[in-house]
Amino acid sequence: MSTPKNTSTGDVVGRHEAEQEMPASMRGDVNLLATLLGQVLRESDSPGLFEDVERLRTATIAAYTDTTPEAFDRAVEVVESFTLERADEVARAFTCYFHLVNLAEEHHRVRSLRTRDLEVDFPHKRGALAEAYAQLVEELGPEEASEKLQGLRFHPVFTAHPTEARRRAISTSIRRISGFLTDLESLSAAGTEAARVKGNLIEEIDTLWRTAPLRATKPTPEAEVRSVMAAFDDTLFTAVPNMYSRMDGALKGDIEAGYTGPVVPPFVRVGSWVGGDRDGNPFVTAKVTRTAAGIASEHVLRGLEQVALRVGRNLTLDGETTPASDELSALLASLRNKDEDAATEIAMRSPNEPHRHAMLLIARRVAATRTRNADLSYSDPEDLLSDLRIIQESLVSAGAKRQAFGTLQHLIWQVETYGFHLAELECRQHSEVHRRVLAELESGKPLSEQATEVLEVFRAISFIQDRYGKRAAGRYIVSFTTNAEDLANVYKLARAAVGPKGTPPVLDVVPLFETFDDLQAAPGVMNEIMVDPLYAARLEETGRQVEVMLGYSDSSKDVGPVAATLALYEAQQKIAQWADDNDIKLTLFHGRGGALGRGGGPANSAILAQPPHSVDGRFKLTEQGEVIFARYGDPEIAIRHMDQVAGAILQALAPSNEKRNWDAAAKYAGVAQTMEDASRAHFFELVKAPGFAPWFATVTPMEEIGMLALGSRPARRGLSVESLEDLRAIPWVFAWTQARINLAGWFGLGAALEAVGDLPILQEAYREWPLFRTMIDNVAMSLAKTDDRIASEYLALGDREDLSALVLNEMDRTRSWVTKIIGGEELLSNKPVLSRAVKLRSPYVDALSLIQLRALRALRNAPQDAETDPEVQRLLLLSVSGVAAGLQNTG
Repeated sequence: MSTPKNTSTGDVVGRHEAEQEMPASMRGDVNLLATLLGQVLRESDSPGLFEDVERLRTATIAAYTDTTPEAFDRAVEVVESFTLERADEVARAFTCYFHLVNLAEEHHRVRSLRTRDLEVDFPHKRGALAEAYAQLVEELGPEEASEKLQGLRFHPVFTAHPTEARRRAISTSIRRISGFLTDLESLSAAGTEAARVKGNLIEEIDTLWRTAPLRATKPTPEAEVRSVMAAFDDTLFTAVPNMYSRMDGALKGDIEAGYTGPVVPPFVRVGSWVGGDRDGNPFVTAKVTRTAAGIASEHVLRGLEQVALRVGRNLTLDGETTPASDELSALLASLRNKDEDAATEIAMRSPNEPHRHAMLLIARRVAATRTRNADLSYSDPEDLLSDLRIIQESLVSAGAKRQAFGTLQHLIWQVETYGFHLAELECRQHSEVHRRVLAELESGKPLSEQATEVLEVFRAISFIQDRYGKRAAGRYIVSFTTNAEDLANVYKLARAAVGPKGTPPVLDVVPLFETFDDLQAAPGVMNEIMVDPLYAARLEETGRQVEVMLGYSDSSKDVGPVAATLALYEAQQKIAQWADDNDIKLTLFHGRGGALGRGGGPANSAILAQPPHSVDGRFKLTEQGEVIFARYGDPEIAIRHMDQVAGAILQALAPSNEKRNWDAAAKYAGVAQTMEDASRAHFFELVKAPGFAPWFATVTPMEEIGMLALGSRPARRGLSVESLEDLRAIPWVFAWTQARINLAGWFGLGAALEAVGDLPILQEAYREWPLFRTMIDNVAMSLAKTDDRIASEYLALGDREDLSALVLNEMDRTRSWVTKIIGGEELLSNKPVLSRAVKLRSPYVDALSLIQLRALRALRNAPQDAETDPEVQRLLLLSVSGVAAGLQNTG
């Protein structure tokens, strides 16, 4: 694949303009990677492949800039001219290109972040949290601002929802290519070392090209656990303490940083549903849950052991210059008694180095904790923290403050954040499953396999808590909570699992309100559950802390994205008021997906748009699939993301932000009601139309998406496509995305805006109402990735002109209103970086969409009793993977 030349032909002008908007360094990376990919394609064993890729590339670029039917038809003709084998190869080539462009963009982001850190005068160098804290000090005063800072909590929860379309082998290859790009930056272009690195680079790109892009089989839940562990091992374990250190420096100043005790609390807690979420996934068993907890603990203890060893080896402080405190001397004596042989050996190698001596013995105890050596292991993380703080305080008293608050403080932060469990494993199950099991228990008949398994889960939670600590597992989420009994049932089942003489696990039962009706009923349900004796007892044990989860995905599928957004805002308002009335310390858990139709989008702007007191210093959300690796796959990006989120959480506490949201909600309440009613009515006109569900399955690759080996979880709760109720929200969003319609992210907004009808009022709302602004910006992003002509081709597969017209007319209407509200001539005119990224990819995504359409037509036009052509099916799945890479999201 070559880079475009600036010629007079229309096929390259649009692409050239998008490329010229790139920063020079990023443009250089894209050109280099594209040129090397082109060389790989030329060297392939498939004659003419490079030329065919170029034919399609130039045709789709021409069609992107020339909107005439003739230009589009020429691109279609190129795709139709390919054999199935050639179409397969071309789809893989474009997919490789997307992986490389995505890599170049990420690489540029990291480079920009590092450059900013070196620019002394960069206006936001201090970071988002430091800026937000300064605002709190100004508005609340230093004492109250400090109190708010100490209560800060950010709690991302990693899930195994199947939204990462690329294989782990592909991700690993991309990481290696990124490493070679980094190496190349520090070398002279003409040097021999640069030539060596370029050789490695093209070899790795060739490997990427030759690696099968599709998984042969679905991953097991255990494999999903190990895949998510990569984010901890490669990034989060070290990024989190580095982030705390940077924030501490920003708040105290570089001189004080690392010399005095930290100001920033260890505010990150990481959760995981991977291996714990069994709602609709029969492959997640109690055994899997135990295994998941064991894998996570093994990873964190191994990491803590290595850090403790490194800290100990570096603490070569002589006892004369840095004497041990009495407490440290007592600790050393205790450690020697537990591990006499090792203590003697360390003393011989490190005479009169008490802090080093103690730290190395602590490292051995951490290792013993991992290997289950009962004589030497720590009983819990607090036991280890106590020892570490004795060393820290001894260093401070001896004047070695840099050693006390340097790498040793990093280790303390890691233990505080991750404990011995790494991620707090959460279990989730559907409320209906609990009802069925309780009915079986009451019947007195032999238990079914499902009932036995449900009870075994509670025993697994007890086991995990006993072995890894209470924080390791304890939250139990009830999907589709409709009433207080759904929550009380969990405590009944936990008691039944251990019998009358056993002790049930310590559980915080978390309701998940998902549908529109359930969101409206949420405050009443919470009022009712508070009188349940078991729930009330746990409430007092936690200091009246309550967690409530809100489902973005199913509510959007239930009433449409606009009505769902407004209903979620209203639910949060009412739940926050309920918490305030009942002296509850509330944490709202946002079940957000990566795609805009599932509550996705920039987290910091979403936080600032929440109702007053609904965040209150604590923000918890789900992170899944491609989002995990986009936000946490690189240390610099992860630190930047967490800093922005933390800053937004603090800023949301500022009286000025709360007043802005209060005032806007009151001022535009009528606008909100009009929008909600109109959008929901128009959404129902579509999804409740007779025959909508099978039509949807025909005009999108919804059925075929279920064939992709994305995750262990089934794509549907049931088997029928006659109803959307059993279809999970992920394939609902994924399918519309693949069809270049993105309907789940915007449908109904055009009708809502037209119902309001007052452009000046809507433009004013965009300036003053954070929730509305976030909604409009997210829809603009979603619509920018749509394509009318390609969407029309997909919709034509269904032979329902009435439904197709509904979709296309609403797309046009929504785009028109959003563009006018934002101001400018096109979508994203106020977001140039995002606009550039979309324009850069769109013609290439079009190429894969046309290949997908060819495959989809062949499948839809085949006789019903004919066997599916495996080559056509493979081509379709390849194109699905490629489009996901090009659009950078799935479900």
